[in-house]
Amino acid sequence: MTRKQEAWATYGCLVPVVTGVIIASGGEPSFHLYGFIMCIGATAARAFKSVLQGVLLSSEGEKLNSMNLLLYMSPIAAVVLLPAALVMEPNVIEVTATIATEHRYLGLLILINSAMAYGANLLNFLVTKHTSALTLQVLGNAKGAVAVVISILIFQNPVTFIGIAGYTMTVMGVVAYGESKRRHK
Repeated sequence: MTRKQEAWATYGCLVPVVTGVIIASGGEPSFHLYGFIMCIGATAARAFKSVLQGVLLSSEGEKLNSMNLLLYMSPIAAVVLLPAALVMEPNVIEVTATIATEHRYLGLLILINSAMAYGANLLNFLVTKHTSALTLQVLGNAKGAVAVVISILIFQNPVTFIGIAGYTMTVMGVVAYGESKRRHK
């Protein structure tokens, strides 16, 4: 979309990243095809968003920095997500009010969660501005692999040998991608 070309070696390093994710997904103990298709759609939408934010952050005509982009994108996200949440979870306001009366720290937890989401989005925009949308997507795959390892360590979630092999391949592809980007600067 941006007509930016990478070295062929860099594109070659993406093969183990994608293949590892596919292998790990197929090796999940609770694999479901519909969930897999939804993940593919979400990944495509995230990639489109990353490319769009990369274009907006690098455009000389727009003069947007990461803070301004976050300022403009946050209300749009709220307008889209709030009605979706109310439709998919019709009693969410009542449930939240009930939980808030039972647990006095819920407001503080929601505030901390909001601050963390703000920081994550700001860092996301900064990474995109200073690297590329492709690098952001590769880092997203690495983050997924790290999240799986942490979930295994903390929650003892089940994982198969195929899943471990897939995540290992993904991490190796991420490392190779980083090395390729460093060499072809």
